[in-house]
Amino acid sequence: MAATTYGSENGALSPRSFAQQHQRPRDSFKGCSRITDYELLGKLGEGTFGEVHKARSRRTGALVALKKIIMHNEKDGFPITALREIKLLKLLSHKNVLRLEDMAVEHHSKMIDKRKRPIIYMATPYMDHDLSGLLDNPSVTFTIPQIKCYLLQLLQGLRYLHENKILHRDMKAANLLISNKGILQIADFGLARHYDGSVPQAGRGGGEGKREYTSLVVTRWYRPPELLLHLKRYTTAIDMWGVGCVFGEMLTGKPILAGESDAHQLDIIFDLVGAPTEETMPGWKQLPGGESLTPRPRPASLAHRFREHGTPAVSLLKELLQLNWRTRINAIDALEHPYFNTPPHPARPEDIPTFEDSHELDRRKFHDRKAALPPAPKGGTVGGAFDGPNVGFGSGDGCGKLRLS
Repeated sequence: MAATTYGSENGALSPRSFAQQHQRPRDSFKGCSRITDYELLGKLGEGTFGEVHKARSRRTGALVALKKIIMHNEKDGFPITALREIKLLKLLSHKNVLRLEDMAVEHHSKMIDKRKRPIIYMATPYMDHDLSGLLDNPSVTFTIPQIKCYLLQLLQGLRYLHENKILHRDMKAANLLISNKGILQIADFGLARHYDGSVPQAGRGGGEGKREYTSLVVTRWYRPPELLLHLKRYTTAIDMWGVGCVFGEMLTGKPILAGESDAHQLDIIFDLVGAPTEETMPGWKQLPGGESLTPRPRPASLAHRFREHGTPAVSLLKELLQLNWRTRINAIDALEHPYFNTPPHPARPEDIPTFEDSHELDRRKFHDRKAALPPAPKGGTVGGAFDGPNVGFGSGDGCGKLRLS
């Protein structure tokens, strides 16, 4: 069949000849660069699922971050989480979402092992900081206008993602990159995915989920209570809980819910927002993790804990950290919250001062110790920000790469 259809007999072209005659002009698309097209300038972070280098493009002179995609088991082929991340980043275009600019390949020397697979890198614009690194830098103190500026950009980026039916599923300070021009970008789409269901609408919270996904997502300190109780039909509301945790972290300068285990995480959540009831979290007892759970009754402490930050800030935090995921505020409504219209008003990005570079390895320099952050779900952080050693690039308590859904 190949001879009569594609071969040279009867005037038909061979597959090679057909491809040569119909190939696109070389300047009509950007292919995969070689690692030698970049000048490596130093390591920014490292972990189980990869390492990140600062580099300069020899072609354009632009600074980039090169994220190496680690092949833990080459027989499994290219990691599915990296494929998903690359696919999503190629589709996205928003000023507050990290942009994938290029892919680069590094071939092994024939002297080493010709059978080894090439090393693949993702190239993204270089960002001077991640939010976690900035907060950990003792020389940096956030002002309220600065916090409002960053939070607005985070919500604008999330609104864009959710309107395009994308769940981030690992919202945390370490995955938010910031430039010295005051621009914040959401990074690390290793756990992100498209979701089925309606996009968020003003005044309707997160609504009900349409289909089941794995609950083994989101780094523990930022994981919402419904995931800790193993809700499968979750929505964009899981990302909004993470925004609440990040907001609280910017206000206080440290993570606000640093649980040592999933059970402890639930306990400190209930300490902050109150024990769940059928009024505050309808249906929680029917969730797989709630059937045998009997939390002690307690009132919420959030208003008292954040009282010094003012009523508007407390109000927005309460909306973001609602136990009821169905009515938890969405990004559309959060952007309209009175907090942003209350003096002092949000700073303009260009008015925010510049800071020394603050990444994972810089964080160790600040404290002369390794950052004590929680383990992230496996599969994340190949192409985004850089976590502490126990968090970075997906080490820890999450799902395997082939189980992710």
